[in-house]
Amino acid sequence: MPDNTLRSPASDTPFSADGYAGDPAVRAEWDNRYADRQQLWSGLPNGALVAEVASLTPGRVLDVGCGEGADAIWLAGRGWDVTGLEVSGVALERAAGHARDAGLTVRWIHAALTDAALPPASFDLVSAQYPALLRTPDAAAERALLAAVAPGGVLLLVHHAGMDAPRADHSEFDPADYVWPSMVAALLDDDWTVEVDEQRPRTAPEGGAGAHHTDDVVLRARRVR
Repeated sequence: MPDNTLRSPASDTPFSADGYAGDPAVRAEWDNRYADRQQLWSGLPNGALVAEVASLTPGRVLDVGCGEGADAIWLAGRGWDVTGLEVSGVALERAAGHARDAGLTVRWIHAALTDAALPPASFDLVSAQYPALLRTPDAAAERALLAAVAPGGVLLLVHHAGMDAPRADHSEFDPADYVWPSMVAALLDDDWTVEVDEQRPRTAPEGGAGAHHTDDVVLRARRVR
């Protein structure tokens, strides 16, 4: 069985597509999206993440859909033990380079969330910032997010407000294909306490894809046992 955990950025070991765990078509889609631009995102940490972790004690964190690594690197610089998960090898190469330049160590996993074989209940924070998680009848992605959080830990899920509504622009994007915060919230039971569940104005970084979105939906839930 291949080792899906990519080495520390300090190792200078190139990423291997052979280590990817997930749907090759999804990986190719995101590799192409990243390859089209030298830098897809702003390079700054997401504002909702910065706001919501300010009161948290650093521990183990999983950054779901870490992209080019801005959130992961910001967290590592503040004492978190960071694992970044991403389907795009192109994005992970950039992320690892940025971490190496910053002198920070982040573990990288080249996999889809549902195929990553993450150790259960092992992260003090699971952060998913605007994730493109595909919806399945068994709610696999939603359950994977919840399963990764350790007792006492926090799940932070942030998405663009209004994206879950049907669109009339005839684009290929169908919101019914994706997981939204309300779907995760619906699975929370007595093992969880909802600390934040709201829509708020977004602090959007300048530049990068998605900068035109003005409002966030923020779900922050703590696993009590």
